[in-house]
Amino acid sequence: QVQLVESGGGLVQAGGSLRLSCAASGSTFTINAIGWYRQAPGKPRELVAVISNRGTTTYSDSVKGRFTISRDNAKNTVYLQMNSLKPEDTAVYYCAARRWATSEYPYWGQGTQVTVSS
Repeated sequence: QVQLVESGGGLVQAGGSLRLSCAASGSTFTINAIGWYRQAPGKPRELVAVISNRGTTTYSDSVKGRFTISRDNAKNTVYLQMNSLKPEDTAVYYCAARRWATSEYPYWGQGTQVTVSS
């Protein structure tokens, strides 16, 4: 099992920045990537950024150029730096871990609320 704990959400004005953290523990050798998802009320869940164990990153078009995903392997922590925030970035943000040799994300954190005011 892998446990994930997010932190860093909050309320920020449009144009501001926040940094989310996702601390992983447990059988982390069984995962090969961590992604950040978000879900706003009434909208489908969206995968916004992924970082692999090798450091390869991918972003959704909606956040590319504004968000940066990174990792600190010594701390087993993945970060999502969010800059130039927009009201449409308001959502609950979740980190999730992908199992080796699959496209499945079976491990999820509890989520952290990000609210961007206009």
